[in-house]
Amino acid sequence: MLKVSSNLWFEKDVQQAVEFYVATIPNSSMGRTTILPAETPSGPPGSVKIIDFKLGKQDFVAMEAGPLDAFNHAFSISVECETQAEIDRIWNAFLKKGGVEEQCGWLKDRWGLSWQIVPRALIEMIADPDRERAKRVTEVMLGMVKLDIAKLEQAYL
Repeated sequence: MLKVSSNLWFEKDVQQAVEFYVATIPNSSMGRTTILPAETPSGPPGSVKIIDFKLGKQDFVAMEAGPLDAFNHAFSISVECETQAEIDRIWNAFLKKGGVEEQCGWLKDRWGLSWQIVPRALIEMIADPDRERAKRVTEVMLGMVKLDIAKLEQAYL
């Protein structure tokens, strides 16, 4: 059976990153860890570590293989939350571990990976066929850092 995974390249600390991600995002798990036994462009035998993991239903592979390209906004992980309490818990966990707030529900974790912590309701609101309602919600969202479901719903009404 075909399997599709997103791959993340870490310069260092991949074990700590994956352990944090699976502890913070519900229904997540860490899978196999593989240490490459051969010399690679990244270094001597044993210098490259690969970890399979799941965040929710999404498969990921994280590799620690030294510096290459830094993470940037071209790739982010979106976490859809049902409640404000869930948004707050995940948001605060990332910030407590060295994350940095950005606009519109985005943050960067301490490894530089971008995350979007969003209420599932927002996705429905901005897709509403009533484009004026969707516009109001979008404009309110654009003025936020951490997303606030109550304020988004108020703009939707």
